[in-house]
Amino acid sequence: MSSLWDREALVAATGGTASGNWSGVTGVSIDTRTVAQDELFVALKDARDGHDFVGAALTSGAGAALVSRVPEGVAPDAPLLRVDDPLRALEALGTAARDRASDARIIAVTGSAGKTSTKDALATILSEQGSTHASVKSYNNHWGVPLTLARMPGDARFGVFEIGMNHAGEIAPLTRFVRPHIAVITNVLPVHLGNFGAESGIASAKAEILEGVAPGGHAVLNRDNPWFDLLATKAAALGLDVVSFGSTAEASARLLKHVQKPDSASVEADILGERVLIKLNAAARHQAINALAILSAAKLAGADLARCALGLGRWKPGDGRGARRAIRLDPIDPASAFLLIDESYNANPASVAAALETLSLAQPTRTPTGRAGRRIAVLGDMLELGDAADRLHRQIADVSAIGSVDLVFACGPHCKTLYDALPKARQGAWMRDSATLAPLVKQEIRAGDAVMVKGSLGSAMATVVTALESLANANPKGRKSL
Repeated sequence: MSSLWDREALVAATGGTASGNWSGVTGVSIDTRTVAQDELFVALKDARDGHDFVGAALTSGAGAALVSRVPEGVAPDAPLLRVDDPLRALEALGTAARDRASDARIIAVTGSAGKTSTKDALATILSEQGSTHASVKSYNNHWGVPLTLARMPGDARFGVFEIGMNHAGEIAPLTRFVRPHIAVITNVLPVHLGNFGAESGIASAKAEILEGVAPGGHAVLNRDNPWFDLLATKAAALGLDVVSFGSTAEASARLLKHVQKPDSASVEADILGERVLIKLNAAARHQAINALAILSAAKLAGADLARCALGLGRWKPGDGRGARRAIRLDPIDPASAFLLIDESYNANPASVAAALETLSLAQPTRTPTGRAGRRIAVLGDMLELGDAADRLHRQIADVSAIGSVDLVFACGPHCKTLYDALPKARQGAWMRDSATLAPLVKQEIRAGDAVMVKGSLGSAMATVVTALESLANANPKGRKSL
C-alpha cells in the first residue's frame, strides 16, 4: 500500500523528532483495536492515556507511533515520532493535509439532527464521481475532526466533514481547521438544551460553522427552520452565498412533490433551478427535506446533479439511524418475520416525532393465520434537555403519529412522564433502563410486527436492538436487510 504520509512530511508538519527505522505510514489511527498495517498510531490522552497502548499498537503492525514520551516497555529506537503534545501535533497534521488537498471541494455539515446521515449520503453520491474522503462514524469533535483531516489523501476530489458540539465555542475552531467551501446546517432544534438554556444559543453555536468557510463559499441553510433568518444574516455578514432549502416558494432548493410509501418516497424537487426526480429509501418528510440539502451541496461542489439524484436513490440509512431489517422468528418461515427500524443512535423531540412518523407509515403484515401485526415503539430518554426534559417528553404523547402506534415500551426517568400520559391500551411496559426493558420487548414481539427503537445514545437503546436481532441468531440467514 502506498504511503499516506512519508517520514519527512510528518516531521515537517508536526515539528517532531523521528526515531527508528521507518519511511512512512499508510494511515492514521488512535485505536489499537482497529489499527492497520503500517499506520501511524497517535497516543492521545482522553479517557485513557494512549501511551499505555503504544507497545500493543506496534505489535499489531503500526508503522510508527506519535508520542510525547517514550512509553514504558517501548525501546528508544522504536519507530516513534516524538512531539510536545500529540493532540496539537494531530491538529497540525490535519492542517497540512487540508493544505495539500488544494484541489478538493470541501463540505462541512452540522445541525441538531440528521448531520451524520447527511454526511454519509453526500459521501456515497460523491464517491461515484470522484475520489471522496469523509468522516467515519461520528468523528465530529475536537479529536475526530483533525483525525479525519489527517487521513485525507492529497488527491481527493471531494471531502465531507461532520462537525458537532455540546457547548458554545466548540464548532468555531473545528471549522477553521476544515476550511470548507460549503457549510450545511441541517436544522436547529432543542438539542443539548440543558447546556444552553435557550434555543437561540443553539442557533448561534451552529452558526459558528460559517466562520471557517472559504471566501466566496456557500452556506446551505434550512429555510423551513425558524432560525433561518439568524443563520442567513450571519452568513451574509461573512460574505457567503446563502443557499436555502425547504418547502417554501422562496427556497433555492425546493420540495415540489413528496409521495410517501411504507418504506420509501418519490420526490420531485427544484435544486438551484434544475428539476430532479428522486426515489428515497426512507418515507418521512424530514428525510425528503434533508435530500434537498444533500443535492444542493453536491451541485455546489461541482458534481453532476442527475447522477447524484440517482445515487441518492441507492443510499440507505445506517445502523442506529433508520436502518430497516426483516428478522424471522422462525428461520425457515418467511411469514414469521417482523420489521425492525433501528433509530437507536440518538434522539431529540423533533427526531422522535419524525421516527414515529416513519413507524406510522410502516405496514405491519398478517400471518397465514390472519393475525395482524402491530406498530410498536420502544423509546428511551432524550438527554441534555435541562429543566425542560419532563415537559418535552410528555409532549411526545401528543404527537399525531403516535396515534397510529399500537404499543409503546419506554425506559428512563424522563420517559416515565411520556409513558404515563399514554392511554392504558397503548402501554407496553416502562422500566428504568434499557437492559431491563429489552427482555420484555423481546418477549412481546410476534410475526408481522413493525418495531421502532429510538433514544439518546446515553440511553443505550442499542441494547434493545441487539436483543431483537438475537431472535434471528438461530439462523443468520434469517436476517435480511431491507
